[in-house]
Amino acid sequence: MPSLKEIRNRIRSVQNTQKITRAMKLVAAAKLRRAQDNVVAARPYALKLRQMMATLAQVVDPEQEPLFEAREMPSKCLLIPITSDRGLCGGFNSTILRQLTRFVRENRDAWEGIGVAPVGRKGREGVRRLDMDTWLDMQEVLPDRTAPSVRHAVGVLCDLFVAGEVDRVYLVYNEFQSALTQVVRTEQFLPLSADAFSDVELPEVNVADMIFEPAREELLAEMIPRYLESQLYRALLESEASEMGARMTAMDNATKNAGDLIDRLTLQMNRARQAAITTELMEITSGAESLKG
Repeated sequence: MPSLKEIRNRIRSVQNTQKITRAMKLVAAAKLRRAQDNVVAARPYALKLRQMMATLAQVVDPEQEPLFEAREMPSKCLLIPITSDRGLCGGFNSTILRQLTRFVRENRDAWEGIGVAPVGRKGREGVRRLDMDTWLDMQEVLPDRTAPSVRHAVGVLCDLFVAGEVDRVYLVYNEFQSALTQVVRTEQFLPLSADAFSDVELPEVNVADMIFEPAREELLAEMIPRYLESQLYRALLESEASEMGARMTAMDNATKNAGDLIDRLTLQMNRARQAAITTELMEITSGAESLKG
């Protein structure tokens, strides 16, 4: 049985840990509030752009717009998992890595090559540990999650697709539902074919009835980059909000577990102290009896 000093040191150590987890919970809660506001503000714009692109995908000629080309024999697939740079956020990163592993396992025979371009330090470490092929260093392409970096990353991905180095690009990220719930999404990023918008409900479009203002070429040249940037940026915002929610929940659970552990250790300390007092009383009583006798 540990001594009283050892138990007191353990209680002090757990109390210090509890202070850290409580502080991390408060910081994550403050960041979650801001991240959630950003997600709520970005969703309507991104969803409206998606509806517009889904409409255009029905009438665009893939020969004139290479990003709409759904290749007949696609062979190279690129996955972009969006993870965090730091841990202590529960299963936030592990769910993304499990989704990657599942995708590779289920589609290994359908593709000649499946590469990964992880966003976030935890994603890079996980991909390296799982021995997956990294085709693109997103740390260089997307050094931070700001609009200029997103614009540059979209340009690089489009160049890879047009050059034929990849035939399909998927985003894998956590969609924010609440602080307790995050849902892993796997969305087709490129090409912008009709299959990529199968989840968008739109009426059938008659090409002859469509009027483009300005001209179709000018409209697509402006909308395609803006759409891709908005989708990648929204995925990054969703991931950030999900990370803060997962971290807040994980730190809340850690704080509660630390409190339970402190209660158990305090009870153990009281029992040890009571046993020590009882032993001392017995020794004093035995000594007094021996003096009488």
